[in-house]
Amino acid sequence: MPCTEANITAEQRRAPAGVKWSAVVALAALAAGCATPAPPPAPSPAPPAAAPSAQRPAAPAPQPPRAAAPAPSPAVTPAAAPTPSGVGLGPRVALPAAPTVRTWDEFKRQAGRRMVAASPQASYMGKPPPMLFGIPILEIELNGDGSVRSISVTRPPANPDAANTTDYAMEAVRRGAPYGDISKLPKPWKWTEVFLFNDKRQFKPRSLD
Repeated sequence: MPCTEANITAEQRRAPAGVKWSAVVALAALAAGCATPAPPPAPSPAPPAAAPSAQRPAAPAPQPPRAAAPAPSPAVTPAAAPTPSGVGLGPRVALPAAPTVRTWDEFKRQAGRRMVAASPQASYMGKPPPMLFGIPILEIELNGDGSVRSISVTRPPANPDAANTTDYAMEAVRRGAPYGDISKLPKPWKWTEVFLFNDKRQFKPRSLD
């Protein structure tokens, strides 16, 4: 039987005073098995998924500062030997081998020519001036093959301004060596050379004058 208001008996309609009719009807329907069960509660909505937070890339760890590469050291050039004042001997000229000589006089002329030929810019072959700038005198000792063994100063120039002409003369002797085979000449194998310097500090061996 469908649950309707007509199914409520007259006794059920007689509700006590002070009781609302709607309440009586509801209780009667419940007693008759006609009450509609309350719908189950709606499931609670699932909490909204949290929006994935934007993942920021981790900041790179600070790198320790690199040591600056050392600056290349400048190339060290050996200091040149001080050059005496005035003109130098200029470039050295390579000389051919000296021929064998038979006498000391022949040797001295050959030695003088070799010294001039080895330093053409620092020597002269003309007539010496009346007033010479400096006149150093050297004693040169040789080995049997004509190489220089020792050089000693017999007399420095009298002019104090020409003191460095002694160094020029010694270098001129070294440039002219070796002076050839002198092993057949009588000992001692040494000779004395006088250097005639003009005011340009150019020399001429007296053996060629």
